[in-house]
Amino acid sequence: MAFTSFSVAIALVAAVAAVPTPTHPSEPSPVIELTGVTHTVVAGLGGLRFEPDNVVAEKGDVVEWHFLPRNHAVAQSSFGEPCQPLDDGTSIYSGFNFAVEEGQSDNVFQIVVEQTETPTWYYCPQQNGDHCKNGMTGVINQNFDNQDFSLRAHRELAAKVDKSVIPAVEGGGIVIPNPNPLSGFKLMH
Repeated sequence: MAFTSFSVAIALVAAVAAVPTPTHPSEPSPVIELTGVTHTVVAGLGGLRFEPDNVVAEKGDVVEWHFLPRNHAVAQSSFGEPCQPLDDGTSIYSGFNFAVEEGQSDNVFQIVVEQTETPTWYYCPQQNGDHCKNGMTGVINQNFDNQDFSLRAHRELAAKVDKSVIPAVEGGGIVIPNPNPLSGFKLMH
């Protein structure tokens, strides 16, 4: 009987010791369900521009940038400071990982739209040729009811900027192999 009581006691101690401990914060991370919709934006189609430059997306949609010659990138800004990254270090920035002499880059940059309440402004931070200053800006979910904060007004502010700021850190999205290198847009030089 002592052996049985001892075995039960050991089993109880082992069971208590095996209780999992929490390894995450008490508040769960927000989960964004993907919608299955991908919005393709082409950087450099027809010159220093994003095409389309104004994307209307839902929470969970993917925005995917394809890059044409020469060397473009995408970086998030605010409306009022169109050619510099956000101050809080959370900016979307692809890095200059897509330089090609002709055709499309072998890689694309993707983000998942996490909110739709405020517009996401972005620009090309390429300083050679002043891409942002020359109109290479775009927006996800512009508020069409307020023309004071339109893409046109944003570009007017960008035209007054002396020099674009290249973000210090890449992030806010992923670089993946181009899932559709023959995506149907015409290359214009």
